[in-house]
Amino acid sequence: MNLPLYSPSHFLAAAPTRLDPVELFLDADIVVQIVMAGLILASIWVWTIIVSFSLRVGALEAKSRGYETDFWETKDREALLTRKVRAEIPSARVAGMGLDEWKRSTANGRSVDRSAARDRISAAMESQIATEADELADKLTFLATTGSVAPFVGLFGTVWGIMNSFFQIGAQESSSLAVVAPGISEALFATAIGLFAAIPAVIAYNRFSARVNRYEAKLQRFADKVHNGLSRDLDKA
Repeated sequence: MNLPLYSPSHFLAAAPTRLDPVELFLDADIVVQIVMAGLILASIWVWTIIVSFSLRVGALEAKSRGYETDFWETKDREALLTRKVRAEIPSARVAGMGLDEWKRSTANGRSVDRSAARDRISAAMESQIATEADELADKLTFLATTGSVAPFVGLFGTVWGIMNSFFQIGAQESSSLAVVAPGISEALFATAIGLFAAIPAVIAYNRFSARVNRYEAKLQRFADKVHNGLSRDLDKA
């Protein structure tokens, strides 16, 4: 019986021409699949934080600029401090803490200890500024964790996959590259996913940390101006 002859070019044509990420995931060992799935979920959450944080900080900055403009243009500043405004605008909460402390310090009708009142007003506003910065920075903790841990998680999946490939060499008693190449490719794909999750997380963490610091500095400058205005009012009390 004559068997059909296949030329080497036939096998080359049948070979895959590019990596298929879905195929690499499906063919991987269960441990490597768990690692990949965890890293993919982490990457999705990283991008969710990036988008939501960008939108949130942009909105807070716009609201703060509008409030600060109104604050300096109006004479009835307490009228601006409605409950809704305090709930939505960080600079309003900072100014509100200063005004609240100023009212408590001058409410008794007796002589006012101006130096102590100034210290209390400053401390109240600085405490609120720290609170605002901490609330923003708290969202960045996951970015820092992912940026530092994800590469090592991916490396664990790679090491496990390579160990499994060497086990297959022993089980099949063959050192052919065709035996170990698929497993090694799947293992290295875990490291690639780890880097895919870590790189955006590190970049975003650094940029957003700087943005939080700038926003905190803006609140501090606003608080200093409010403090100066309240100090002048204390001199008149």
